[in-house]
Parts: sequence; C-alpha cells; structure tokens
Amino acid sequence: VEELRLPAAFVASLQPEMAATVVLPERLQRREAERQEGVERQRQKKEAQVVKEEQSEFFVAAFAGERKAVEALTAAGQLEEATARLQGLQKLLTESVRFLAPYEVRQGQEAVARLQADLAVRRQQLQPKKKFAFRALKKEAAPGSESRPAEPAWPVVATQAPGHGTAEGELSGPPLCGFSGVEDKELELGAPELLQRDVVLSELRGCRVRLRGNANTLRVRDCRSCTVLCGPVSTSVLVDGCSDCVLVLACQQLRTHRTRDSRFYVQVTSRAVIEDCTKVSFAPYTWSYPGIDGDFESSGLDRNRNNWNLVDDFDWLATDKPSPNWSLIPEPERISCWD
Repeated sequence: VEELRLPAAFVASLQPEMAATVVLPERLQRREAERQEGVERQRQKKEAQVVKEEQSEFFVAAFAGERKAVEALTAAGQLEEATARLQGLQKLLTESVRFLAPYEVRQGQEAVARLQADLAVRRQQLQPKKKFAFRALKKEAAPGSESRPAEPAWPVVATQAPGHGTAEGELSGPPLCGFSGVEDKELELGAPELLQRDVVLSELRGCRVRLRGNANTLRVRDCRSCTVLCGPVSTSVLVDGCSDCVLVLACQQLRTHRTRDSRFYVQVTSRAVIEDCTKVSFAPYTWSYPGIDGDFESSGLDRNRNNWNLVDDFDWLATDKPSPNWSLIPEPERISCWD
C-alpha cells in the first residue's frame, strides 16, 4: 500500500530521527481513501446534475419553439406540415423522458395532446365530415304496414357521457370516431373510418373491439372486461379508468392511468408510463390482420423498435427495487392468436 505521509510542516517539527519515518497507520489511510472516494462521487454527481439541467433547458427551449411552429401551421391551415412537425415534437418528448422530471413529462404530454386536439378541430373545419352511412338506413314504413322498431345502430361517433369530465389529453370537443356505452357486442372499425383520426372508446362493458387501420390517437376510458385490438396509432394512446381488460396496442407513446387487473400487448417506441395503476402486465404486440404492413408504414412507427418491457411508474420512485404495480406476462401465458 502506498504510504500517505503527514504534512511537511508537522513532520519538520518532529525530531530529525523521527521525521523521515513517520507515516499514517493503515486504518487512517483507509479512512482517507474513503474520504477521497466520497469527494469524487460528490463531484461526479454534481457534474451529472449540471448536465441534466442543461439537457432540460435545451429541451424546454426546443419544445417551446416547435410548439409555436405547430400552432402557426395549424392556424394557417397547413395541416400536412403541422402533422409532421407535431410527430417530431412527440418524438422529442419521448426521447427526453430519461432526463426530465415527472412534472416536465406530464406538462409536455398535455401540450402535445392540446396540439393534437387543435389540429383535429382545424382538420374538421377545413374538411367537413361526410355523413355516416348508418344514417341512411332509416326507412319510412309503407302505408298501412305495421311499424317495427328499428335495429339499433352502434355509434360510430362517440359522445361524451353527461357528468363525466374530460380525461387528460382528450379532445375538448366531441370525439371524432369511436364507440360509447355499448355492452356485450363485437365492434369494429376499418381503415377508411380510422385513417389519421382521433378515436375514443368509452364506457364499454364486455365488448370485443377491432380497430383495423391507422388512427392518429386513441383514448380508452372507463371500460370493463373488454378486449381491444388496435392497429398502429401514429402518436399516443391513453388508457384511463379501465379494469379487467386486454389491450393490444401499437403506438409511439402509451400512458395508463387509474387502471387495474389488465393486460397489455404493446408495440411502443418510447417507454410506457403508468400512474395510479395496480396489477397491470405487459407483453409484445402480437396482433396481425391483412393490410397491417401498410398501416404501419402510414403511421410512421418503427416496427424494429419496441420498448414493451420498459415501463415508468410515476407512483414508484425507488430505483433499487422494481415497482409492484406492473409485471411482464410469462411467455406460456401470452396470447399469440386473436381471431
């Protein structure tokens, strides 16, 4: 062990015959080495904090600039470019999650959701929706014939139920596409209805939903005992207030709030986020249908990048222990065939 000598001034004050040979005991040498290691750790920690703050400042400035650009393009009606810039903004956020504080992530998510809502409303203003086909199914009864009750038409346009507030990230106006308040039914939407539209599934009970196509966003809210099979979503999926559900989702960002006893099969390019959730589990995305390759291409998702097993729990801050709120589905229990 290399000797650690006493300060020169102290050694000089000793008798000449002692000064050349005085060294610290081994115990004190170890203590000094530990002190030096502690100082080095503090220095590295401080430097890492400075880097993190600099990254956060860069993100805030870049995010604010891109957000203003998207707002301007949306207001000017340049929706193609606004959509592309918004996807870039979403990517910036997802790639910055690792060094942002949870409140900064939440603020960014809310800002992106508002921009998505504004873009959807603007798209609706410039390109009015066509009437859905089921409205033309009503026929007047022939004179003298006995009137029969009409077959119920399951809603293609979902409406917000009275008494329910707007969920985080959800559109403030009426949803553009989806199902609401249906029980024990097989529900399906195809590519023409879904293409780059915002989809809402709310208050479903015991339903099996197939969404074959490329949606822009998806919101699944207050559903019970449902299976949701969804094609690639260009931006974000929000699952809120659900229980005992199976959700098969491909998206850029997945957020899950107030959900329990549910299984997720996901293709997600960022890290999934859960909050106020219990007994949720994850496995890789396994659904397929004719035309899904084209839907992935139009969505812009990278099929070779899937962070299905990377989950951030905002209610679990410990870094040395895994969160008890989520788990991975064991391979023998995973579903591979859905039809």
